Amino acid sequence: MLRSLTLILLLWLSACNLLPDRTEDQEDWSANKFYSEAKEKLNGGNYSAAIKLYESLEARYPYGRIAQQAQLETAYAHYKNEEPASAIAAADRFIKLHPNHVNVDYAYYIKGLSSFNDNWGMMAFLMKGPLKQDMSERDSKASNESFENFKELVTRFPESKYAPDARNRMAHLLNVVAMSEVHVARYYMKRKAYIAAANRAQNVIKEYPRTPATEEALYIMIRAYEALEMYDLRDDAERVMRINFSDSHFLEQLPEVGGKAWWEFWK
Repeated sequence: MLRSLTLILLLWLSACNLLPDRTEDQEDWSANKFYSEAKEKLNGGNYSAAIKLYESLEARYPYGRIAQQAQLETAYAHYKNEEPASAIAAADRFIKLHPNHVNVDYAYYIKGLSSFNDNWGMMAFLMKGPLKQDMSERDSKASNESFENFKELVTRFPESKYAPDARNRMAHLLNVVAMSEVHVARYYMKRKAYIAAANRAQNVIKEYPRTPATEEALYIMIRAYEALEMYDLRDDAERVMRINFSDSHFLEQLPEVGGKAWWEFWK
């Protein structure tokens, strides 16, 4: 009876995590042991545990190649653990401590990924079809930061193996920022703030001339100048649009939207 009660008590204590940890005493661990254990956790998706082990490794063995690699992989672990601020901080720290490291380009890449407008932004880049998330409707601050981080990577390390993906993401982010401006211009149009809408749309044409957003930006300029009775500017905008987007569905809508409310067209 006593033995049964003891066994039950031991099982209960174990379930409550009150028993001492039976893992090997880390006091005797070498740098290689810390690193291999951390790497195992990282590969297994236990990012929080990996981060703790990497931090313990650096605390015990702050110098040398293994410590440097641990710092870099800490940034990656934070990124995978959906902790973008911590990932960027860890990457920045690595860059500051090891600006000439052979893998410093990866730290810049992690910075770009971590600010790639959160996981929905990442999914928008990869997904297609009706489920695709429109990043341009979200706060463009992270998109701008991510663009600058990737830009720094491709500028400093144009031959980096991460540069091609960074350039693809930069092109995507440029479209995102341009469409963010278009969304703001739509907002002004709905509220009949035509001057503000025209200025915002004109900014898209000036700053992001090669992005798909210019098509709708020109359309907004046409409608805004028409509402303002600035017919010369309206005709100029339509002329540019017909030259560059002769098959645009916006042009097809021009004679039809007449008295339709702005927000009805942009629903």
